[in-house]
Amino acid sequence: MLLEIDDLALRYEAGPLVVEGLSLRLEAGEIGCLLGPSGCGKTSVLRAIAGFESPCAGEIRLGGECVAAAQRHVPPERRGVRVVFQDFALFPHLTVLENVAFGLRQLARGARHAAALEMLAVVRLPDLADRYPHELSGGQQQRVALARALVTRPRLILLDEPFSSLDTELREELAVEVRDILRSQGATALFVTHDQHESFALADRIGVMHSGHMVQWDTAYNLYHRPVSRFVADFVGQGVFINGRMAADGRVQTALGTPRSRAEHVLPPGTEVDVLLRPDDVVHDDGASMKAVVVKKVFRGATILYTLRLPDGTEILSLVPSHHDHPLGEAIGVRLDAEHVVVFPR
Repeated sequence: MLLEIDDLALRYEAGPLVVEGLSLRLEAGEIGCLLGPSGCGKTSVLRAIAGFESPCAGEIRLGGECVAAAQRHVPPERRGVRVVFQDFALFPHLTVLENVAFGLRQLARGARHAAALEMLAVVRLPDLADRYPHELSGGQQQRVALARALVTRPRLILLDEPFSSLDTELREELAVEVRDILRSQGATALFVTHDQHESFALADRIGVMHSGHMVQWDTAYNLYHRPVSRFVADFVGQGVFINGRMAADGRVQTALGTPRSRAEHVLPPGTEVDVLLRPDDVVHDDGASMKAVVVKKVFRGATILYTLRLPDGTEILSLVPSHHDHPLGEAIGVRLDAEHVVVFPR
């Protein structure tokens, strides 16, 4: 295990705890993500791993070595960790090549430049070695910052909101590029974001944080389909809660049918529950007996996200291929296409 954090607690000076009881594990070669709203403590965790903050409780281990605890602090330069900052922190007076080579000062000049050129080829910027940071696009600056971190072959790379300064379309595209670069180098990385699309595109494991706590450390699939709390269910993906009542054999009665519950512990029959429905759980089917009225629609190119009202007034979401283009007020057939649904006691 490359990174292990156990019961981490952080506070600034004599203030309240900003992180409490946080634990996670990251294997060598994995890409992890801390995902959550602003102020949830995710950047504080990153700073503690890097060595910029000290925990008041708990422990951080890198490669089995304790690097941070209440009574222990290994300096940042001895942790084998590199940070890619939100603003990239490139040196404006140095060329791209000199920026990448900056962390290799222990090598001879020729070896430094050779290693930097090799890493620039990895991030697909070998022709920009003599440019200065102000001559690059935001995406190019991001890749230079990543190359500078990778060239020293660190044990762990930390990325703090790495795409926040880029436009939305470029973010996902660059997230995929960065993932491929990290994979090609066998690098282990942990990054921070408030954007779930970035985390889904980049990470093997994602930790959803809320008010200084790790709510769920899991795969993207499990966060979406098996959230452990209402907060995770609301924060990750789109969805709505509809009324339900537990029936026998773990099924739940809803206005759309009686799917099985995915509750970890089967709730007694008759228990009132809130049922999480994702837009892809509700299928448009002209032959379905259940009809729902279109009350809102958002065109997304290949798909349309419909808000539909059931006969009992319940509103649900449905993601439908865009050639099924229905006007507001039209009643269309819908059915539930989910073998299991997530439920929470009401």
